[in-house]
Amino acid sequence: MVFSYKVLVFWCFNLFLFVLAEQFIFEDHINSTEESSHHHDDYIIHNDHYYSYLSKDIHNMSFPEDESLVVVVLGGSGDLAKKKTFPALYALYVRQLLPPATAIYGYARSHLSQAEFHSSIVKAFKGGDDKTKAQFLDLCEYFAGAYDKPEDFARLDKEILEAERKFGKKKANRIFYFAIPPNVFIPSAASIKAAALSKTGWNRLIVEKPFGHDTESAVKLSKDLGALVSEEDLFRIDHYLGKEMVQNLMVLRFANAFLQPIWNRIHIASVQITFKEDIGTEGRGGYFDQSGIIRDVMQNHLIQMLALMAMEAPVSLAADDVIDEKVKLLRAIPPIDPSNVVIGQYSQSLDGSQKSYLEDDERIPKDSITPTFATAVIFIKNARWADVPFILRCGKALNERKAEIRIQFRKPVHNLFSEAELSPNELVIRVQPNEAVYLKILQKKPGLTAEMTETELDLTYKSRFGQDLNLPDAYERLLLDVIRGDHNLFVGAEELAASWRIFTPLLHYLEKNRVKPEPYPFGSRGPASSEELIKKFGYKRSLAYKWPGKL
Repeated sequence: MVFSYKVLVFWCFNLFLFVLAEQFIFEDHINSTEESSHHHDDYIIHNDHYYSYLSKDIHNMSFPEDESLVVVVLGGSGDLAKKKTFPALYALYVRQLLPPATAIYGYARSHLSQAEFHSSIVKAFKGGDDKTKAQFLDLCEYFAGAYDKPEDFARLDKEILEAERKFGKKKANRIFYFAIPPNVFIPSAASIKAAALSKTGWNRLIVEKPFGHDTESAVKLSKDLGALVSEEDLFRIDHYLGKEMVQNLMVLRFANAFLQPIWNRIHIASVQITFKEDIGTEGRGGYFDQSGIIRDVMQNHLIQMLALMAMEAPVSLAADDVIDEKVKLLRAIPPIDPSNVVIGQYSQSLDGSQKSYLEDDERIPKDSITPTFATAVIFIKNARWADVPFILRCGKALNERKAEIRIQFRKPVHNLFSEAELSPNELVIRVQPNEAVYLKILQKKPGLTAEMTETELDLTYKSRFGQDLNLPDAYERLLLDVIRGDHNLFVGAEELAASWRIFTPLLHYLEKNRVKPEPYPFGSRGPASSEELIKKFGYKRSLAYKWPGKL
């Protein structure tokens, strides 16, 4: 009996531990992670090597006096270069954030005169006067050549060497920006390696998405590029990582102590990450039909925002440490269950003024089943986020243009008020437009009434920092980081593979089974099934509340 009593006590004690372990272990895990991050505060904020990420005096930064910089934009006559790359370089020039000894080359197959080249890129320049624009254009030259011919890059190299000779600097650095289709990445990189690398400075290569179309192709692309350029010198751009509010995620997440105890499954009911456009394919129909909204937006922009929002605190702000935590987070996400997905394709608007997807571009096949809308619910299998639905939602031709992260909190355990009145608190991080962070709360209506109303603690950037707030474009910020050699806002090879692992089975399932997308009218909120799916996973949409920043 004594033995049995001891056994009973032993098992009861262990049962007690089992019941409480999840809570205690989880809180210990969270606290230890946060304490660890506090121990590194001085390192994160004051370490000079990572000063670029938290620079408070960016406009007084200096460049080594004995170095020059040449930027070669491949695809220099294309839309991406004209609308994004050259305007970003111009903006850096206006802010005096390019080295004094800088030359810029547009490289493409098209034969353009210097005047034609200049007139094609200057249209998208913002800020500065005509004199400033003319001074910047004096730095820009156009060079026609093939992407797969080393001899053409050898001719370019001779021109660059002459410019570098005139600069007279000891170290000549070069950036090669690939504003070109992925199918010419490897031939271009091989030609550059054979004939156009600087021999006295660093060489850095920037590539734009898409980085493959599934796991296998992404791994192959990384392997092929890795044979030509080191990971240290390769910068994969996802321009969403350069947006002001996406960058603010790190600061919001890890610099505010009041958020840390509630940033977990105990207090958070769901997370919704949304990307909405109010336009159709806008001349990109041929390209878009080969990718679809999941590859074009969800697998990169949305998953990157999710990783920054949900990852654990990195050891430091060093790029390797940040990427390590993002990779750990992504590896904790199982492949998406197709039953937790809704896809759609926009049809004609209800008033007939806007065309359907199949009519939008003559290059789109009339029997295309490419989705222009997708909602997917995913889960993270770790202690912090177990059982919390992360709802990713993106689409074209919707009722508004916006990108945001919406974190909905659980209701109070002990409810003193009417359930009908009790709307969940939400923390909303508005990425674009009208950048803002606001917290939806409940309070008593003023006066003699006891009724509650929804309101907000609102940090709208233009209200707080001024209507003339001049935020840098994402490409501007990312190009500056390439010049500095800072990988913090770029996608690593492991991170890329981990992301594709989540989406590839779903994409193959949709393509193999030719799943037909649900039609939704141009200008609507998307397919009705999407709203039903979101509701199924517990998200409660407040119809009465309107954020003042939208008005």
